[in-house]
Amino acid sequence: MDPYFLLITLIGIAALGMAWMPHFTERTNISYAIVYVVGGAILYSVTDALPFPNPLQERETTLRLTELVVIISLMGTGLKIDQPFSFRSWRVPFRLVTVTMVLSIGAVTLLSMWMFGIDLAAALLLGAVLAPTDPVLASDVQVGPPLEQNNDNVRFSLTAEAGMNDGMAFPFTWFAIAVGLTSTEGFAFQDWFLIDFLFKIGMGLTCGYAIGKALAFAVFKVSKEKEIFIRDGFVAICATLVTYGITEILHGYGFIAVFVAALSIRNYELDHDYHRKLHSFTDQIERILLAIVLILFGGALVHGVLENISWMLVLFALVCIFVVRPLTAWLSLYSAGLHIKERLAISFFGIKGIGSFFYLAFALQEVTFAEEKQLWSIVSCVVLFSIIIHGATATYAMKRLAAQFFSPTNQKG
Repeated sequence: MDPYFLLITLIGIAALGMAWMPHFTERTNISYAIVYVVGGAILYSVTDALPFPNPLQERETTLRLTELVVIISLMGTGLKIDQPFSFRSWRVPFRLVTVTMVLSIGAVTLLSMWMFGIDLAAALLLGAVLAPTDPVLASDVQVGPPLEQNNDNVRFSLTAEAGMNDGMAFPFTWFAIAVGLTSTEGFAFQDWFLIDFLFKIGMGLTCGYAIGKALAFAVFKVSKEKEIFIRDGFVAICATLVTYGITEILHGYGFIAVFVAALSIRNYELDHDYHRKLHSFTDQIERILLAIVLILFGGALVHGVLENISWMLVLFALVCIFVVRPLTAWLSLYSAGLHIKERLAISFFGIKGIGSFFYLAFALQEVTFAEEKQLWSIVSCVVLFSIIIHGATATYAMKRLAAQFFSPTNQKG
């Protein structure tokens, strides 16, 4: 059998299965991510005809594939948020992306140094990699398609947080890289703060806003005046690639730019039905790519990425999921005007996923860490536990919360 034909057949089946996954999740309250990871582990256990999935050996493929999935997900995430942007109405996600994120990075850094005995640079990298919540795997706790107007406080907050903090993890990842290079090049905090923090964040925000506004003007304003009716949703993917490419060329953070561009497009004409098509296309492409990534992750689990598994590693993953994220988010949401059950849900559902893989792969391309295998094992274990624990509880929890706190607006006044 030609492995190529087996590969395209499996990709076709996996992508086709995604068409039924929302219904499956709705009926069973089990995330489709669990199904695909298990399916990938089984496939790679019975055949060696598929591409080798271990990220330690397939570095460039891992980096670029996860990068593509995340930027498409960020565009889709921004396009489906109905809540108009303002600092007041977005106060909860802003707390999560600042206070929660910094506290989480600090907690994971100290915890990993204590439990694994790794050096400061590797510990900081773990903190940065595991701090952001994932826009890709968090669909079960996020808002629905645009214009549905049925988005409660919890879903809106988790959606906006996932969109913002994936980009905000970059400066902290660069901080860990800089610390890792200290022995050979020296570490200059001022350079990191001015370039990796202020300049690159600022460039990401500027590019995202400018490109998003320009594209929205061309799509909604110019097309309407010239009677050129654009019906194709693939414009959203084009906007994603253009925004990401230009921003990275200008040395800004492309993740931030893509999400800001999506918000700029979404906020241009909030009630325009074309937003449905834009989001629908990104959602379809994202799910196809996600099916591939999850199967590869399942294969990586049985092909060595967890070869350093131990009870200490399992304990670390459980502490990250049940203690670090919930506690840091709970503290940051003090006096945020949320009901205690909403605050608990937002605190608990800090889902980890594809973004963590990207950041780790990115950092390991920039600098060599002696603990590379251990770092991949730790991150993979945390993501696996997050997929299982959050994937088995998210749908049921969201249904219960929606029944009690549903509001036609995303935020309470």
